Amino acid sequence: MVTSFVHTTHPARIVFGVGTLETVADEVSRLGRSRVLVLASPELAEAGDRVEKALGSLAVARFDGAAMHTPVDVTETALGVLRGAGADCVVAVGGGSTTGLSKALAVRTGVDQVVLPTTYAGSEVTPVLGETADGVKTTRSAPEILPETVIYDVELSAGLPVAIAVTSAVNALAHAVEALYAPDAEPVVDALALDAIVRLASGLRRLGAGVDDLDTRADLLHGAWLAGTCLGAVGMALHHKLCHTLGGSFNLPHAEVHTVILPHAAAYNASAAPAALARTARALGAADAPGAIFDLAAILGAPTALRDIGMRAEDLDAAADLATRNPYANPAPVTRAGVRHLLDDAFYGRRPAASGEPRAGAP
Repeated sequence: MVTSFVHTTHPARIVFGVGTLETVADEVSRLGRSRVLVLASPELAEAGDRVEKALGSLAVARFDGAAMHTPVDVTETALGVLRGAGADCVVAVGGGSTTGLSKALAVRTGVDQVVLPTTYAGSEVTPVLGETADGVKTTRSAPEILPETVIYDVELSAGLPVAIAVTSAVNALAHAVEALYAPDAEPVVDALALDAIVRLASGLRRLGAGVDDLDTRADLLHGAWLAGTCLGAVGMALHHKLCHTLGGSFNLPHAEVHTVILPHAAAYNASAAPAALARTARALGAADAPGAIFDLAAILGAPTALRDIGMRAEDLDAAADLATRNPYANPAPVTRAGVRHLLDDAFYGRRPAASGEPRAGAP
């Protein structure tokens, strides 16, 4: 049977390898830009220094204040620095926070972006921006949000501590898993998603076995790029809605929230998207995807309960209300009762039931 589909390719340039940070000046010049604002975060000042040195005279300003969930007030401060320096390009080095700030500046000013990821966030290859204002995180998508160039230097992410690498990689895994049951899923993105899951799972298991070399980190980074490409190509579902709600409204750490929620969101959708979850399980080398994701995080010492990453039991009702307000498209119906039960399981870190088993409070 012939499958009909639509596939949109986003126009981004990818530079992948070891030592590719040194090409940053050439990449800026290739865009025809000459005045760069370097973006970093306080904990990545050293990486910012390396990028600034590689840019040489192209670097005209620096802002190290990138913050989690892209607060609008931080963006306004950085915008003042950009305009004061007359910058025509931003070069961002860091994780999702720095990339988010870069996108927020670009969508407001039209400057070009070159991003050097240090984590496995994947957002650097999406035309999606999530911003937080007045305690609410909202997202939007537009072509001008997508960075023009992404420089993946395996050495930059190789310095990521294992604990952070694990949650960051599971964050990337979530993009690939949800792409497989997206309403606009299609064969090209499916292939990227399955490749991403295989690479990310393999890299995570090697980290768990104590094999932390450049090949392992390259697999994780490659998988994250593919997963991020999926995130930018098709719509996301309940998992991402929950993570945006918990992160933006309750100030929980981004990657850790993804790590805790993913197995429960997969279990929520298992009966409504059995083929997608079966393919996920095969890519993971497991019989059951939700349980395998939970076990992988647990074995690697990653958080598996919302209560362990700052969530309060008394906020679960409010979170369920927010998450079911204007829900994203999702294979299983998004009900308040179902989401509340999901959050309860995630709060206490209960291992999801195997796919196909009855679940109390299921939608």
